[in-house]
Amino acid sequence: MPFLSKKVLLSLTLLLLFAEIFFFVTKQYNYGGLLLTFFWLSLAASFMQYKSLSKFAYTVIILAAVTVSLSFPQYFISIGSFQLKGLIVPLLQIITFGVGCTMSWHDLSGVLKMPKAVFAGVTCHYTIMPLVGFSIAKLFGFPPEIAAGVILVGCCPSGLASNVIAFIAKANLALSVTITAVSTLLAPLLTPLLMKLLGGQLVPVSFGGMVLDIVKMVIVPVILGVLVNHFFKHKAVWIHKIMPKISMAGVALIIVVITAAGRDNMLQIGFALVVAMFLHMTFGLTLGYWSARLWGLSKNDCRTVGIEVGMQNGGLASGIAAAMGKIATVGLAPAVNGPVMNTTFSLIATWWGSRAPKAKNAAATTAIFPVESHGDLANIPVNS
Repeated sequence: MPFLSKKVLLSLTLLLLFAEIFFFVTKQYNYGGLLLTFFWLSLAASFMQYKSLSKFAYTVIILAAVTVSLSFPQYFISIGSFQLKGLIVPLLQIITFGVGCTMSWHDLSGVLKMPKAVFAGVTCHYTIMPLVGFSIAKLFGFPPEIAAGVILVGCCPSGLASNVIAFIAKANLALSVTITAVSTLLAPLLTPLLMKLLGGQLVPVSFGGMVLDIVKMVIVPVILGVLVNHFFKHKAVWIHKIMPKISMAGVALIIVVITAAGRDNMLQIGFALVVAMFLHMTFGLTLGYWSARLWGLSKNDCRTVGIEVGMQNGGLASGIAAAMGKIATVGLAPAVNGPVMNTTFSLIATWWGSRAPKAKNAAATTAIFPVESHGDLANIPVNS
């Protein structure tokens, strides 16, 4: 029966693909867009049937969400008089609260146990990614507000799901968690400062306003989540079960709303933006890895730093773009960054995980951050 299920799903997926190609060739784009959406969903269902491919199912679902919002944007811009972009900040707060529920105060103890590696990771992150983002925005010649979105992604802290990737890659999970925590705590100061310096010439940037926005969207929800985890860890087990699912749905909805709002811009420069975001994270990963080597870190720690540098908190960038009132322009790069980052780093993590070097600090990692304490990491959406 399982074999039959796989066979039926694969047949349906291929049928939808051929039908979608036919409608696009005959320029029946509405039908083509709808069938392409069903194709992605069928492909995701097929991936779920295979353990080795199941980790990519969520990314494919995101592609389905992007496709349907590009094909039928009118349904994702407003409901009556309510503008759906008003949901972005609350959704981001819910997502970061959910991530906070998987963390504890002990996640910062790594600063004392491995200060050199943490300092190297945070320093590389807040120097390499903003400068690479600025350079790519200039190189591609994007319109000012689109370019500002690329720079904004580069100025954000480490992606909250970089710990998932580090875990899959069998990198130093303790170091990953600590760098993410420290870079996030520094974000209210460094993200507005870097954005003001690098992106201020493209769009108006309010340093004070952005500081308050980041505190409201990330710092407060994460701290609340940590407090809930600390005081109600064993009393509210349901939070750990339901929050990852809510977070994943929230990420998908944010991307749908942003894509629909910026549909015209996305159709014009979408492919270039995908290439730009891929280059951004690829350069970040590569430069982060080799910079860490220059710091004299172990290969495993270098992989961890590379992951932390290359992965950005695109959700925060989306929230900032919404707060700036420029979700259809500045918000496009963060929306594209999510699916591209998800796919790229999932592949890299799987490859690295099968070729993990012997980590000198593996015992310390397990002692500081027992793997079982991070059991929910695998459910955190990589887009955030």
